[in-house]
Amino acid sequence: MKTIKGPAVFIAQFIGSEAPFNSLSAICKWARGLGFEGIQIPTTDSRFIDLRKAAESQTYADEIRGIVEEEGLKITELSTHLQGQLIAVNPVYDPLFDGFAPEKYRNNPALRTEWAVQQLMFAARASANLGLNAHATFSGALLWPMVYPWPQRPAGLVEEGFTELARRWLPILNAFDEQGVNVCYEIHPGEDLHDGISYEMFLEKVGNHPRACLLYDPSHFVLQCLDYLSYIDHYHERIKAFHVKDAEFNPTGKQGVYGGYQSWIDRAGRFRSPGDGQVDFKAIFSRLSAYDFDGWAVMEWECALKNSADGAREGAKFISDHIIRVTEKAFDDFAGTGMDAKLNRRILGLP
Repeated sequence: MKTIKGPAVFIAQFIGSEAPFNSLSAICKWARGLGFEGIQIPTTDSRFIDLRKAAESQTYADEIRGIVEEEGLKITELSTHLQGQLIAVNPVYDPLFDGFAPEKYRNNPALRTEWAVQQLMFAARASANLGLNAHATFSGALLWPMVYPWPQRPAGLVEEGFTELARRWLPILNAFDEQGVNVCYEIHPGEDLHDGISYEMFLEKVGNHPRACLLYDPSHFVLQCLDYLSYIDHYHERIKAFHVKDAEFNPTGKQGVYGGYQSWIDRAGRFRSPGDGQVDFKAIFSRLSAYDFDGWAVMEWECALKNSADGAREGAKFISDHIIRVTEKAFDDFAGTGMDAKLNRRILGLP
């Protein structure tokens, strides 16, 4: 067995205009002061990383890694969640997702997608230059507006959607494969890859591509009433990244999974800081450890109630307390009798 690395923190929700959240070195110092050992870096803010430059210049990539390591941290993964979302956007969402791209690509879905694809290509090379083997992203969604079939979906629509999604992602997956980096899709409502079945449909379309892997975040499964422990049993070989984010689901006689168009605070399902929700993290860390997951446990703060400063401080300790330093021997080794082929045959009554 292997020991999970951590604690680490996804810094996207903490980045801001004031210190210590406005530069890479300062946010690293803040994270280390809380007890984190790694950071997951979003790639849309050049104050923290210039993605293209990291892809094209090993010297620059070494400088970025040096800034992080000088503060006693490691880079866990880069993230292209926003760019990955733009690989595939149903037209109904065009105005909403335009803000994820630079202004010059807005109101032009074709150019916007072209930019997003290039961003993922940069991310493949940048990850390799930084010495990383996993990358966090979203799949995007062509089919999400049709997730609940009323009126019924036209025959062949789902198949066509996944065929197109795979066509767009295959060159990206191949680019990551050339760099030895896994693409870790965060399985997430709003994405075409939002549960195990949809992931399997995509996986089939990309020919079971070895780099089409998973970012495991149980919070999204709580909100879907999906068995997040059994999910690990099914997909542990593909899980290469891990977000530690809690959630709770409290349905009433008035609302359930869909939330009645309410804000996060008023929904039946809402995200919480680690330890404040319903996720059984003891069982998750145990199961991931049993399956030899040796990636990073990365806290993602998206709590509907608790402020981010407390969430980060408590989250670092929460992860540290849950990481299992795996045993190197069996508890009953003291009673072992050693290897003896003749004894084994005698016990079995064999000549």
